[in-house]
Amino acid sequence: MEACGSAHHWARLFASFGHEVRLIAPQFVKPFVKSNKHDAADAEAICEALQRPTMRFVPVKSVEQQDIQAIHRIRSLAVERRTAQVNQIRGLLLEYGIEIAQGRAALQRRLPELLEDADNGLSGRFRAELAGLAEELRHLNERVAHYDAQLEQIAQDDPQARALMTIPGLGAKGATALLAAVGEDPRWLNNGRGLAAWLGLVPRQHATGGRERLLGISKRGDVYLRQLLIHGARAVLRLVERKDDPASRWARALKARRHSNVAVVAMANKIARMAYAVIVTGRPYDPARAALAHG
Repeated sequence: MEACGSAHHWARLFASFGHEVRLIAPQFVKPFVKSNKHDAADAEAICEALQRPTMRFVPVKSVEQQDIQAIHRIRSLAVERRTAQVNQIRGLLLEYGIEIAQGRAALQRRLPELLEDADNGLSGRFRAELAGLAEELRHLNERVAHYDAQLEQIAQDDPQARALMTIPGLGAKGATALLAAVGEDPRWLNNGRGLAAWLGLVPRQHATGGRERLLGISKRGDVYLRQLLIHGARAVLRLVERKDDPASRWARALKARRHSNVAVVAMANKIARMAYAVIVTGRPYDPARAALAHG
């Protein structure tokens, strides 16, 4: 089947009846559609794609994986709405001559005093609406904190997630999102480089006539997961000057010779490779050796 909406549900259902289910990404089916798009042509294209010896398939997600992924998706939307709320409040207050520094923390510090100050030029009508916006922002903060607590609990209860969190730059959110995306056995990706490539953290290639060019990263795969890894890598690179383990020395040398954004993506690529090894072996990361811990 094509890996479209509800495909994982149907895959689990068909598997429960004894069928072998394989999901194919729609972009790999499209080249085999011979004429106009309709159900019969799509079905024929799926059968054609299935017979290709090098075809890649999408692993079927379990209910537990989808639960974790759903929490991440809900949290991501709540964070997006919270950011929009903060920006709207700042923009509205600017029209009244009240300027607040960028960032949610600065706004939340100023809001209570703005609501209580009767001499700041805000009308009673707008002050009442501003109080409503402040209450909505507080509710969004509570929702995000709730989802963070859920992910933290899931990570602490899962041995694989705990092992992943020993890798610098991978916290509860990154570890749970990674497990939800690749599953408990990522060997379908062949190796750590395969995981990094699947997440779009390797250069795009353009080769013709024997000439090969490496471009920017491909940005394929899960945008949200790639974003988490890049944020984690950026946090790691901020602290490498204070550490002397092999990975930190490698990162310092990389920062010295390449642009900061290039170094961040390279670090995210390295985190993805280490994560693959941790999931496959089940052993935590050993910072002293920049490798897996023994035992």
